[in-house]
Amino acid sequence: MRILVTGATGYVGGRLIPQLLEQGHQLKVLVRDRTRIEGRQWSSDVEVFEGDLKNPETLRGLCDDMEAAYYLVHSMVAEADFATVDRLCAENFCREARDHLKLCIYMGGLLPKNNGNVSTHLSSRAEVGETLAKELPTTEFRAGPIIGSGSASFEMVRYLTERLPVMVTPKWVENPVQPINIRAVLDYLVAALDHPALGPLDIGGEVLTFKEMMLGYATARGFRRVIIPLPVLAPSLAALWVGLVTPITNSLARPLVKGIVTPVLADTRLAEKTFPDIIPFDYLTSVKLALRRTEERAVTTRWSNSLAGNSNFTLQDREGLVREVRSTQVPVDAKHVFDSFASIGGERGWLVWTWAWRIRGLIDQLVGGPGIRRGRRHPTQLLTGDVLDFWRVEKVEVNRCLVLRAEMKVPGRAWLSWEARPTESGCELIQTALFAPDGFWGFIYWYSMYPAHQFIFEAMCQAIARDAVKLSRGEQL
Repeated sequence: MRILVTGATGYVGGRLIPQLLEQGHQLKVLVRDRTRIEGRQWSSDVEVFEGDLKNPETLRGLCDDMEAAYYLVHSMVAEADFATVDRLCAENFCREARDHLKLCIYMGGLLPKNNGNVSTHLSSRAEVGETLAKELPTTEFRAGPIIGSGSASFEMVRYLTERLPVMVTPKWVENPVQPINIRAVLDYLVAALDHPALGPLDIGGEVLTFKEMMLGYATARGFRRVIIPLPVLAPSLAALWVGLVTPITNSLARPLVKGIVTPVLADTRLAEKTFPDIIPFDYLTSVKLALRRTEERAVTTRWSNSLAGNSNFTLQDREGLVREVRSTQVPVDAKHVFDSFASIGGERGWLVWTWAWRIRGLIDQLVGGPGIRRGRRHPTQLLTGDVLDFWRVEKVEVNRCLVLRAEMKVPGRAWLSWEARPTESGCELIQTALFAPDGFWGFIYWYSMYPAHQFIFEAMCQAIARDAVKLSRGEQL
């Protein structure tokens, strides 16, 4: 079958594509920037269509010759008014797809029985489903928290439980929720291709409370945890606390928390009747599988890698762009230099001034930024679009270069890049820090930080060079 996949760089889409390819389907993927999928094992096996759902002019021909499509996009954290943006994207997609598709498969969210108390996030997801169903034959799967290695719900439970032996929590953590494991979600999405449009279907696994989810994680890890629910902490304050303690950014924590405040359970009877062979795992099994994948460094997609934002600012040499360039000669192959700077960050840290990076990360958290909590998907491998602490990989070329774009809160746009340039005597390491200030305060910020940069960036350049020499001798990272 000829299938279009939107949201190919997202948590679900990035895992769905390999399964569809294994079944022999011909895939086209919609991306805003084709470099976002470079390096993925399946990137050469799909047709790539560059377009932006917010701009209908870029979508012409998107659905030509397509029989089915997966609609797996949302703008929850990339846009301030994400509901309006999601509505616009769905309408633009429908206009392009209505004369072509026989089936549209959409991933939405569970709705509470009391529709008068629906969070903005869930109501927006439901609105998108309704928009698609009005114009296209649509199957809409509605799911609660998805549990899998790298999922936002799993990471939130994981970090809260790992870091807090005793927790004073809001009373509503005792509300029932119905998580589902990622493998079951993917099974439903694939199996839906064999059925005509089914409309909305609730899917879910074991019913338990969010408190039980944290205690279940503790059981899987062999921890003892004490959770004390109290009738305090408004959702906004709880979201702020989640954003401070876990790698989940405040903008994502808010809708996740609001999805727990009101009990949300699935009516799975239709899904069970239509797909009797799909049986979701119990919660403890789901957690153990996610932990195993994390420990084996086999996390193929991650929640944070799909939240790249919408800035189309490009890296250019132009007036107003401040550049700090350092270089040093390293008597080793470019491969070893690349391996050194490509493994920086995450659990390994930043080689020098570790305490300073941690303080900078804490400050960023306090002002609503991601901090350095997000780590990295893999200790040594990077793909375009990957998160690396409070940076995002904008470009990576194996054995040659790495460009990181800052996502911390700064009055401007910032990048940090390295290039390994082969020379007759080995390799030249070129490290560049770039900053595009936003107005006067942007310049004040940069130059106030310049003395610290002099020490930190110079020390980092030299540390990478020393580290590359060690790697050339066979010493481990």
